[in-house]
Amino acid sequence: MSSRRAGPSDPSLGMFTFRVHPELLAIARLPADAPVPGWVRGAFVSLTRTPDELSIVCPESAVPAGVTHERGRVALGIEGVIPMSSIGILAALCGALAEARVSVFALSTHDTDWLLVALERFEAARDALRAAGHRVEGAAPRRE
Repeated sequence: MSSRRAGPSDPSLGMFTFRVHPELLAIARLPADAPVPGWVRGAFVSLTRTPDELSIVCPESAVPAGVTHERGRVALGIEGVIPMSSIGILAALCGALAEARVSVFALSTHDTDWLLVALERFEAARDALRAAGHRVEGAAPRRE
């Protein structure tokens, strides 16, 4: 079975619909051997442990003072299920955002991909994804 690599303008990528998660997220970092803290909760949580760190993505309101983190991230998720055999989707999406000078923290789940962008760059990210032929549904969450 042969695989095709999809580039930023490859029509085989198709058009995606992104949904905007309704709350601002933070990306926190703890030591690799840290236990999962009790403050990790919410409708959007991702934990990744490597030999070097424990990374946590969760609502920014949950992260206590004193924890190394970046706040003000907006999550844009691709609607539907993306087959794990797909090639080049993140590269194409991140390429379009890079051209718009939007940095991305990408998360993949079993079913789909999420792009986390800074709140301050949300409009540029939305515009870049729309210019690439995608739909973005929802507004950026507001800081409380």
